[in-house]
Amino acid sequence: MAKKKKEVLNLDNVLFKCRDILRNARNSGSFFEKRDLMLTLVFLRFIGEKFEDGVEALRENLKQQGLDPDNSEIQKAFFDDPSFTDGTYNLPKEARWSTIINTPATKLNAALDTALKSISESSNQLKGCIVNGTFTARNLGSADIKKVVDEVDKISHKKFGEEKDLIGRVYEYFLKEFAVNATKEEGEFYTPHDAVQLIAAMIEPFDGTLYDPCCGSGGMFIQSTDLVRAKTGDISRINVYGQEKEAATWRLAKMNLALRGISHNLGTMSDSSFTNDLHRGMYFDYIMANPPFNLKGWWDDNLLRDARWTDYAVPPASNANYAWILHILHHIKPLSGVAGFLLSNGALADSDARAIRQKLIENDKVEAIIILPRELFITTDISVTLWILNQNKRGGEYHGRSLRNRSGEILFMDLRSWRENAVKGEGKKKVMLSTQQIERAAKIYHRWQEMGTVGFDYACPEFYRSVDRTEIADNDYSLVPSNYIEFIDHDLEIDYPTEMARIQQEMKELLARERKSQEKLAAAFEGIGYGIE
Repeated sequence: MAKKKKEVLNLDNVLFKCRDILRNARNSGSFFEKRDLMLTLVFLRFIGEKFEDGVEALRENLKQQGLDPDNSEIQKAFFDDPSFTDGTYNLPKEARWSTIINTPATKLNAALDTALKSISESSNQLKGCIVNGTFTARNLGSADIKKVVDEVDKISHKKFGEEKDLIGRVYEYFLKEFAVNATKEEGEFYTPHDAVQLIAAMIEPFDGTLYDPCCGSGGMFIQSTDLVRAKTGDISRINVYGQEKEAATWRLAKMNLALRGISHNLGTMSDSSFTNDLHRGMYFDYIMANPPFNLKGWWDDNLLRDARWTDYAVPPASNANYAWILHILHHIKPLSGVAGFLLSNGALADSDARAIRQKLIENDKVEAIIILPRELFITTDISVTLWILNQNKRGGEYHGRSLRNRSGEILFMDLRSWRENAVKGEGKKKVMLSTQQIERAAKIYHRWQEMGTVGFDYACPEFYRSVDRTEIADNDYSLVPSNYIEFIDHDLEIDYPTEMARIQQEMKELLARERKSQEKLAAAFEGIGYGIE
């Protein structure tokens, strides 16, 4: 009897099983309800695992001090109501994952809601981000909810690593698998890890305030603070602010940030950054964002005289691309703020927004335009561009680097050819930027900024080029990189006489081989004929 093939445990396999269980279950609800149910379960799993890790660390610490963690008096003093210094939540017994996973199937829905309620009541940061009755209102069958909980039990940072935003990865998976159309209509795109790394490597948000006006599940913050931790070892040096329109996603972001011990201000509610700017009057050191691409239906007549576009022009109502640009510009510190954000390529030469683009260039707000490879995102294959705005292109010290005066210059970079790193196991094409590629792109940008570089001579054909704004004005204020980066006609490099001689020789050899094959075939048939006679 053949041995049963051992199942390879990976995140996608677990989530695929959860998806199938919910698709076939009664009362599982809409795509958004399935997604939110799954993400809430994953949150409970992660916060429970972090609590268990905290208890284990506390036990080890007590042992090092010569104390017995199993002693009843020690248990009472340290474990009945434990406290942690790393942001770990002290969970009441009913909210611990060990309690949930051992609850009988018939009582699971109620137990899960009890866990959520107790967490919400015990944490100021999590107030308002947990919906009462999430599981009892949905009331999945006992067998179905038990199957899903058992699958979620397999999701662990010990197995899948802490280096990435796992809740965000689950979020991304359900966007992709449950509703392709919903992602396009709602504009919900989870930003890939490598895209966040690229933005952070460029603008270096290592201290001060960081803002995202469309923060989604908080993945941009999670990944940025991971990079800050790796760089400086101290995430308390960065304070994050954000806003999110979708209520369920806003709640998820608060869960996600609280889980990672990241101090945050996402406002007191979910709402649109355009119609109700929850951080009005605030200015930030850094802004990182991945706004919904070509967002429709954002306009409100009350925005006609909004202060954010007073010095420019009212952005087109047809899509929100330039509204995002002006909103971001409005919120970066006037003398020193830096922003890196993604937009669809259409914004580079949108005729409806030409006047705004011209003013941005004339006011010297645009520092770099970096066109990225297609298929970086799982949820869309749209081609995107990284924009960098900088309120200080005049030079000075920045994170230990001496910067030159770059007034009137914009760096264009074209990374579309960096598509060799295909991601395996996806249902459609997906590529990623390697750490080496990200470091290379950032080095090109930083070298261009630094003292000693001559801007008008900083170029590499088909890759990057520093361009003066007078040339951009001559190109009708288009920011399409191919208008400025030199293209080499590789046909001109061909030695045509030599190439034609090579082709003719190959054709001769091919014809000779074909002639020999035909002769052998004819001889074979002739031999068969003689045999029959």
